[in-house]
Amino acid sequence: MIIITAMFRCGKPLAAAVSAAMALVVSACASGPAVAPGAGSSGAIVAVGAENEYASVIQQVGGKYVQASAIMSNPNTDPHTFEASSSVAREISSAQLVIQNGVGYDTFMNAIENAVPDSGRKVIDVQKLLGLPDSTPNPHLWYKPTTMPAVANAIAADLSAIQPSHASYFRANARTFIGSLTAWNQAIASFRAKYPNTPVAVTEPVADYMLQAAGADIRTPFAFQADVMNGVDPSAQGTALERSLFTQHKVKVFLYNQQVTDTLTQSFISLAEENHIPVVGVYETMPVPGYDYQSWMLAETRDLQRAVASKKSAEKL
Repeated sequence: MIIITAMFRCGKPLAAAVSAAMALVVSACASGPAVAPGAGSSGAIVAVGAENEYASVIQQVGGKYVQASAIMSNPNTDPHTFEASSSVAREISSAQLVIQNGVGYDTFMNAIENAVPDSGRKVIDVQKLLGLPDSTPNPHLWYKPTTMPAVANAIAADLSAIQPSHASYFRANARTFIGSLTAWNQAIASFRAKYPNTPVAVTEPVADYMLQAAGADIRTPFAFQADVMNGVDPSAQGTALERSLFTQHKVKVFLYNQQVTDTLTQSFISLAEENHIPVVGVYETMPVPGYDYQSWMLAETRDLQRAVASKKSAEKL
């Protein structure tokens, strides 16, 4: 949901977004590449993650042989309104390995890649990796516990193709990374066992995959979540239903997108607090510094459990 998706949210044509992205690439190429394709300052593989959670996994799998960077890494900004600059276009076009989310979340990546094709560039589209259709309603794939193990193995495979001499190193790092997800998976299983079918309210489907894995009962209708996610004013009926979840104490915790807060979200936070319902903020991009992907997911799951068990809010990590 960056250049192209942001324009979709405002109702502008997709073609205009593609043209804008391609214009950025032309401008970037005219200025010269920021980094020689596939070569970092130390000879490392240059890799880019559209979102910093993917860049985190790239770096953990690639280790000393990879120079990974992220296009979106600021947890204080709304990813839905991010606009790629010419420097971003240069960064993407010079990378030898790129990871993007897909499902319409970061479509500007495709426009830049298509404008500057490179047969040597490896691209991991997580949507395609997981075999998901374009109609997948929730694009926040990194909250699904089964996503990153598949991503880590795909990263190891592509890095091994680029530098075959380090293949065993990449595969070992992928195994280590997947093993490090055990604490998060155990936290999810613990919540599911202790608090089955816990009713929760949300503003949008940022953490829905995690909540579903934890066995929570998401009471906010998905149509309402989709409206908020896409920048559309929810219906009066939908807003009234969401308010009733708090005023009638139908939920035990309220989770909201900490990066996207408007007057409507603030009103729900206030209403939850007035009714003594704990509030938990979740993020679309990994909070930095201080976290890697797995510690971030674990922290949010623990915040959820504390909210339910001890009625403690955690609006920020």
